[in-house]
Amino acid sequence: MLKFNSSKKGDTWIIAGLGNPGKEYAYTWHNMGYLAVELLAERHGISITKSKFDGRYGKGKIEGADVIILEPLTYMNNSGISIIQAAKFFKADPSHVIVVYDDIDIARGKIRVRDKGSAGTHNGMKSVIAHLGTEEFPRVRIGTGPVPEHWDLVDYVLSEVPQDMRKEVFDSFGSACDSVEKIIRDGKAGSK
Repeated sequence: MLKFNSSKKGDTWIIAGLGNPGKEYAYTWHNMGYLAVELLAERHGISITKSKFDGRYGKGKIEGADVIILEPLTYMNNSGISIIQAAKFFKADPSHVIVVYDDIDIARGKIRVRDKGSAGTHNGMKSVIAHLGTEEFPRVRIGTGPVPEHWDLVDYVLSEVPQDMRKEVFDSFGSACDSVEKIIRDGKAGSK
C-alpha cells in the first residue's frame, strides 16, 4: 500500500469525476462523473482548465476547505493513474479523495454515498482502488441503471443519454454536488 500523509481537518480534498475525454463521449452514461463535477465547479466558481496529472483540474474552496476538482483524461479504465498523481502531489490521504461516477446498479436519477466499498463491475473504480491501494475513500455514485434488455453493458454505458431521459438524469447532478459538499463539511462520507 502507498504511504500518504495522515489526514488532518483542513487538508486538501481531491474531487475526481470519472469519464472519458472527447466530444463523442460528452453526454454518455459513463460520463456522469465529469458532468457532475463540472456543475460543482460552476457552483463554486472553480475553473477546470489546468493540465497536469494526466487530467484537467481546477483549484478552489468548498465549505471553507481547499479542493482540487479533477477530470482524469486517461479514459475510464485507467482513472486511477490520474487520481494517484494528484493525491500524491497535494499530499491528500485517500479519506480526502472523493470519487464521483456512474453506477448501473443504481436506478437512474438516484444518488448513493459511501465511505468505502468495492468497485463492483465498474472498471474505472477498479483502477482507482488499485492505484490508491485501498477501498476506503468516499464516493458519490450516480444511478444510470438498469441496463435495458438486449443491451450489452459496454455498449450501453458508452451510448448517449436519450433526450427524453436527460432532465431526470441531469437533475441528479445537483444532489451529487450536495453530497460532495456534505462530505467536506462533515469531514467524512457516512453511508446513505
